[in-house]
Amino acid sequence: MGILIVLFVVILIFAGVLLLVASVFSKEVEATKEKDPAATGYLQIILLYSGLHALILHRIAHFLWQRNLPFLARAFSFLSRFLTGIEIHPGAQIGDGFFVDHGMGVVIGETTVIGNNVTLFQGVTLGGTGKEKGKRHPTIKNNVVIGAGAKVLGNITIGSNCYIGANAVVLHSMPENSTIVGVPGRVTKQDGKKIDKNMDHIKILDPLTQSLDELSKRIENLENKAQ
Repeated sequence: MGILIVLFVVILIFAGVLLLVASVFSKEVEATKEKDPAATGYLQIILLYSGLHALILHRIAHFLWQRNLPFLARAFSFLSRFLTGIEIHPGAQIGDGFFVDHGMGVVIGETTVIGNNVTLFQGVTLGGTGKEKGKRHPTIKNNVVIGAGAKVLGNITIGSNCYIGANAVVLHSMPENSTIVGVPGRVTKQDGKKIDKNMDHIKILDPLTQSLDELSKRIENLENKAQ
């Protein structure tokens, strides 16, 4: 009888924790469900998604960091990195609807500021460029998607609705509604417009290739006129 009571209490606590996470992190759970086709249900997201777990631990770490408890804050940050492979400094500020897909190798620096509905893929670094003090990490505005392996470095600002392609290295601020690819990162367009942010990386064009194609077409037109 005692074992059944203990089991019942454990089930109640577990259910309570699930309901709490689903309530407090509802925007993140919904973002995961919307953006990840492999997410088959809310219970799976809450229990098995490392990006959500990293964010939960970061919220605790950030709370402690703001209350001048750096050792405890770094302890939660260390635990998060150990459990999820995602390293978020407790000083970083992260908005609602944050989604990390896979997440292994993601690094977010101390003075990073992230807006709402931002998506990061695995291997993304939001880092600094040296040993400078103060604000030294990026500010990422709302509705930004950053592809796998991309590096955004320094005290720069990425405007809202930007899409940063896989493995891009961004060292300068970028205007909103930009698609950025390459090393160093450059703004590219497709058919004269910013491409739709559907997270389909293979549809992003390289700006150097675009320039070469345009130059080739101009040369071809000049040759046709000369004939």
